[in-house]
This record gives sequence, structure tokens and C-alpha cells, in this order.
Amino acid sequence: MKRLLIALTALVSPAFAQAQEQSIFPTLILFGGMFVVMYFLMIRPQQKRAKAHRELINSLKVGDEILLSSGFVARIRALDENYVSAEIAPNVVIKAQRQAINSLLPKGTYREKIDATTEKVEKVEKTEKSEKAE
Repeated sequence: MKRLLIALTALVSPAFAQAQEQSIFPTLILFGGMFVVMYFLMIRPQQKRAKAHRELINSLKVGDEILLSSGFVARIRALDENYVSAEIAPNVVIKAQRQAINSLLPKGTYREKIDATTEKVEKVEKTEKSEKAE
């Protein structure tokens, strides 16, 4: 049994010695490279998007037309530090958090959406009236 242990020790010792002689620098370079790649592919673009959203939120003013994260197209009626009052339809005003604003829309978008909606409602009402008349 002792001879078997001595033989195994003789086989393991050179492999262990070779493992000790290797440098840690290639491993550090690999991890450093992985961090740099992750930074440029994930962290930096997210920081740019967050900065652009902060600038958008801070540049809002009354009368701007916005798109909320809920999908509503609205016009800003009043601004608060954390909230915005937005008109989503004639005489319909909602209060939303500033962070819920996804984007600033070109002027005239809100009016176009309201006009398209009223046209659809008028068409539906006309077809309902004509169906009742028959």
C-alpha cells in the first residue's frame, strides 16, 4: 500500500509543480477583456439612454405633445416636479408621473389623433343610425 501511495505521489507531484509555475496574468487579461466588452455592449448604451430620457423629462413645457408609456398621446396642460397633467381628449385631463413619458411628439400629432378618433366615432354613429332606420 505504501508503494502505491509513493507511486501516486511521484505522478501527481510533477503535474502540481507545473500548475504552480503558470502565471495569473492571462486569467486577469481575460477577465479584464470581458469587463471591457460588457461595458461597451451593455452598460454604456444603457447610461446614454437614461441620460437622454432625463434630458427629455427636464425639457418638457406646457403645450408639448407627448407619448406616455401607456400608449396615450396627450398634450401637456400643467407640470409639477414629479407629475404632469395631460389632456388625452377634449376636456379629459389625466395626471401621470413624469417618468411615464416615453417621447416628445412633433407638433400637430395630438390634433391629428383627436380628429381621426372623432371621424371614426361619427362614421360609427352614422352606420348605427342607418341600420336602425332600416
